[in-house]
Amino acid sequence: MTRDPASATSGTTWRRLYTVLVALLVPIALLRLLWRSRSAPAYRQRWRERLAADPVPPKPTDVWVHAVSVGEVQAALPLLKHLLARRLRVLVTTTTPTGAARLRELLGDAVQHRYTPFDLPGVMRRFLDRVSPRLVLVMETEIWPNMLAACAARGVDSMLINARLSARSASGYARVSTLSRESVRRFTRIAAQTPADAARFIDLGADPERVLVTGSIKFDVQQPASVRDRAEALRRGWGCNRPVWVAASTRDGEEDQVLAAHALVRERLPDTLLVLVPRHPERFDRVAALVRRRGFALARRSEAEICPVEADVYLGDSMGELGWFFAAADVAFVGGSLVPTGGHNLLEPAAAGLPVLAGPHTFNFAEVTRLLLERGGMRQVANAEELADWLARWLSDASERAAVGEQGLRVIDDNRGAAAQLIELVDAYLGERDGPATV
Repeated sequence: MTRDPASATSGTTWRRLYTVLVALLVPIALLRLLWRSRSAPAYRQRWRERLAADPVPPKPTDVWVHAVSVGEVQAALPLLKHLLARRLRVLVTTTTPTGAARLRELLGDAVQHRYTPFDLPGVMRRFLDRVSPRLVLVMETEIWPNMLAACAARGVDSMLINARLSARSASGYARVSTLSRESVRRFTRIAAQTPADAARFIDLGADPERVLVTGSIKFDVQQPASVRDRAEALRRGWGCNRPVWVAASTRDGEEDQVLAAHALVRERLPDTLLVLVPRHPERFDRVAALVRRRGFALARRSEAEICPVEADVYLGDSMGELGWFFAAADVAFVGGSLVPTGGHNLLEPAAAGLPVLAGPHTFNFAEVTRLLLERGGMRQVANAEELADWLARWLSDASERAAVGEQGLRVIDDNRGAAAQLIELVDAYLGERDGPATV
């Protein structure tokens, strides 16, 4: 692939401006980590890793997988297990401590973990000098210009896998089109979730010959057998005869609407229990205070496994248990969707056989939303009143709940297979099955 010299020069200029901006923002980012550590101490731990200056540097690796947080780590699990089965050395980077904790829960010390270094040329060079990967796999929508440039300078292939790009994000990248074009063209492959995602990456400047559609590996979610046992124990603790709904991954400004809906539901079904799971651990105490201010009797997962019968709200202030909560509940609402965040993973509750509710803002999962809506596996609501109406309807009708949940399961079954395609693609680049990949 040839590059226009003028375009390359322009791209380099824009990357220099980007680098200056990142350098100016790094002190603010470090202060933000310190601020967040007031309620989540893990944010101030291992901070030197973000500068690739940790006293115990990472060991050389074969494959570097970059996953932002919990969702990306969970989605990457089949691929990570495959790489480990091949006896490859694997390093996973995450941005958040919650992602690091989830990785440790799933794979222990089988993979190395580091926090993602800041995207500065010197930091990335130092990190790559230590890690020396053969292949870099980047999950979903992480496009870091200096990281990609540093990989390209070393001749290290980088692949964007399970790639998604919403119309909103594409519009943002288009505002710095020269830098975005230079960056996306450095990916050896872009494995997009949907044709629409693929088209947006191509419109952004990616080489069409390097873009393919593999589907979303989140459809390949598998519930371990142990989840059902834990879910049954949870449900006994909540009360087997109580209607139970989960509000998962709720964001700031969303809990007010969730609690308003819960109050309306309890007017019709007084025994209903809400299992409320905020997205970020540092918000647990604030959400607990909000629940009490709204007049609900609160129980916290961190304080008692068994929910008292008098509790109205059970706060899921724990890590790694959301799958259990879904499996133990009757209906799920997925947060980040009543506020314009873009929504969170709708497939995890659908995989538990639950009818799913979400707000209008699901642009991060537009294709999944479309499929579930078309098949009747979910409903979208605009406000607390609509949320309460659907909750009361489904919590009162077990047969309708089961029918809607079954449609969600069928959507998942019909769209499995992305993980196998990605594994085949990665193996080709690592030279086991198909030899050196042609790009």
